[in-house]
Amino acid sequence: MLSEQSAATVRATLPAVGGAIGEITELFYAKLFDAHPELLRDLFNRGNQASGAQKQALAGSIAAFATYLVNNPDQRPDLMLHRIAHKHASLGIVPEQYPIVHEHLFAAIAEVLGEAVTAEVAAAWTEVYWLMANALMAIEKRLYEQSEQTGWREWKVVERIEETADVATFRLRPADGGPVPGYRAGQYVSVGVTLADGARQIRQYSLTAAPGSPERQFAVKRVSGDATTPDGEVSNHLHAHVREGDVLQLSAPYGDLVLEDTAAPLLLASAGIGVTPMIAMLDQLAEAGHSAPVTVVHADRSPASHALRADHEAYAAKLADARTVFFYEQYDEDAAGAGRPGLADLGDVEVPAGTQAYLCGPLPFMRAVREQLLAKGVAAADIHYEVFGPDLWLAKEATAAA
Repeated sequence: MLSEQSAATVRATLPAVGGAIGEITELFYAKLFDAHPELLRDLFNRGNQASGAQKQALAGSIAAFATYLVNNPDQRPDLMLHRIAHKHASLGIVPEQYPIVHEHLFAAIAEVLGEAVTAEVAAAWTEVYWLMANALMAIEKRLYEQSEQTGWREWKVVERIEETADVATFRLRPADGGPVPGYRAGQYVSVGVTLADGARQIRQYSLTAAPGSPERQFAVKRVSGDATTPDGEVSNHLHAHVREGDVLQLSAPYGDLVLEDTAAPLLLASAGIGVTPMIAMLDQLAEAGHSAPVTVVHADRSPASHALRADHEAYAAKLADARTVFFYEQYDEDAAGAGRPGLADLGDVEVPAGTQAYLCGPLPFMRAVREQLLAKGVAAADIHYEVFGPDLWLAKEATAAA
């Protein structure tokens, strides 16, 4: 792993780099996109760039990796690396792009930190970068080799279902009539679309059917912006323009939040559109005849905005020992299936010993649920999560540690 000399240098300079990492990443992206505008147009999420979310995530991953190396010299943070590698593979990242990132990242570090970046400091942080980059490239290589699909493939929309006012399900089959490769419950596909200005933007959407389905099926929530966040370019494009008979480009399935083959009790907790990977997991559990207890928790603004609620309830009803607990901020006790009022609260929800928990939704929701599960005795290693978009959970914890 990290050499002793570099570890000492990184440990000594980590506070300075960590303290300036936001400024460094801001300058890095400016330099990168100035030299390679096609990366912003056709690869990076322009919405996340505009909001700053991607920059925070990059800062967090660098700080987290460096911190882990100096604190655990004989190990590496494989969970973090695998999550990043799956996202990279879904975007089609190739090894040739890593030297480009290195060039502009280290130019930004040198410009921000100035004379503090001695030859020794530059060598130490270069070692950190290539340890992380080489680990990611190795994982991505294996993912590409294991995939039954290389590159992008065209899929034809065979059905569109309006789930709620802002959520639509798309069902697709291969446009070439070929076989449908397998996947694991909880995984996602990347969807690439060409927008009105000619940019090709890519987004990830969780598959919502059990593995073995003859179709690719995913639900898309139309993202509306606010004063600080732009409207979702791809989600709005799909809602406005894609109908039955249209063709989309999809990647192979990727993602490391997958339902393991286990007889343990399960808790599937979601909020908002985070319900999507949980639906695929429930579908698989129902097909497999899972007999251990399954607790299904979901939080939403209202019953009307709860996408895929019918599937939520139907799949849970097929299980031998399952219950659903739904929470709604806009609560109407007279509405059919009103659920419970307020935010998700597991206070009186029984969580059996040995429970494996899967979480997906906004960060405040997942943080709150994780804390409640830990208080109930669920081991931290048994709580798994998926973040839609850049992993700001990692970013905030890592920069705080640095």
